[in-house]
Amino acid sequence: MAIVVAKFGGTSVGTGKRIRKAAQSVVNEYMQGNKVVVVVSAINKTTDESIKLVNESIGNNVTEKQLAGILAMGEMQSVRIMSATIESLGVKSEYIDPFNSKWPVITDSNYLNAKIDRNETQRAVNEHITKLIDQGIIPVICGFLGRDMEGSVTTLGRGGSDVSAFLIGHCIGADEVIIVTDVKGVMSTDPRKLNTARKLDKITVEEMIDLANYGAQVLHPNALRFKDPNIKAKIISYEYGDLRVQGTDIVGPSYVEDDVITITKIEDKLSVLAVVGEDLMSKQGIIAEITQKVNEKGLSIYGISTGESSITLFFKEKDAQKAHEVLHDLVIKGDRLSSISLGQKIAMISLVSHDFIDTPGIIASITKPLHDNDINIVELSSSQTAVVVFVDWNDGDKAYKLIKETLQ
Repeated sequence: MAIVVAKFGGTSVGTGKRIRKAAQSVVNEYMQGNKVVVVVSAINKTTDESIKLVNESIGNNVTEKQLAGILAMGEMQSVRIMSATIESLGVKSEYIDPFNSKWPVITDSNYLNAKIDRNETQRAVNEHITKLIDQGIIPVICGFLGRDMEGSVTTLGRGGSDVSAFLIGHCIGADEVIIVTDVKGVMSTDPRKLNTARKLDKITVEEMIDLANYGAQVLHPNALRFKDPNIKAKIISYEYGDLRVQGTDIVGPSYVEDDVITITKIEDKLSVLAVVGEDLMSKQGIIAEITQKVNEKGLSIYGISTGESSITLFFKEKDAQKAHEVLHDLVIKGDRLSSISLGQKIAMISLVSHDFIDTPGIIASITKPLHDNDINIVELSSSQTAVVVFVDWNDGDKAYKLIKETLQ
């Protein structure tokens, strides 16, 4: 007997027929002998319509507490309809919203972007949700919502319903979390832009986070912080009305705590190589030529950046001389590059956190302590979840310590 958490997005419960199809898929799973917990979003566009009404009627005078309560109405409607539909199919169900004594998701009082109290949530899940499924009852729980210690409704911010599903899955010790949405799974690219897109059978959590951070809207990256590595997860389409249909499996990694920043200083000493030339930004294929040459020699590039007249590359010190020779051949045998220099010894400090995307000023927080201590930054690169800082080797240990003291 497996424990399954099924989360239905707003589109998948957007009409009465879809709600019944979703409820039937849950009942079918239950009839296979599995325990099922359902998490439901607001019916399609309900939240947007509520926000529009608030803007037109109250405007900026609405308080965050009031807005959270208003936004909660969509999910509160969804759970009632879904639970009643499941019962109409012959299986006992119970809807649970934040005003219910069995409500499981406990948060702080940041009404519109609440932080989850994991200990209290685990306690509530053990006390209430586990007991319900052990009694053969299917709980239908509002996604996106929380409740603070004073009993007020809160919301979990972007991706809140997906967060709810993975969080409850973790707390209840689920075997699988199934995200039911309006796509068949994760695609190799947006099928609206390329008709050659194909569905992926599986994708890692880290890959899914990066895709989501750069615009893919299948699953919000916040939710994947709660992806337990021991729980299977997949994304499927509501169109099939079957929780067993193949979609895209999401695999890995470890359960990630909020606000964790991993800071690492690479132990190897690096060297910097700078290749210069005129108007390099407009010279097609120049980076491909460079990377191909070093790849042919089995050399790894630890960092690369481009400017109008230079391309900077970082190699392990033991590989730098060979890279220098290889790239010098490229310079003298062509007419697109002018010169190459082998520069100072470099330390590399890497910072990774899924919170970076929602943390304004993170670059300033990293660079300020270095500036205040007269440490020059040779190069800095960043993505939505990572920042890499290159400094002089002699400053490496001090820079690492300063950054760690500031951010951890």
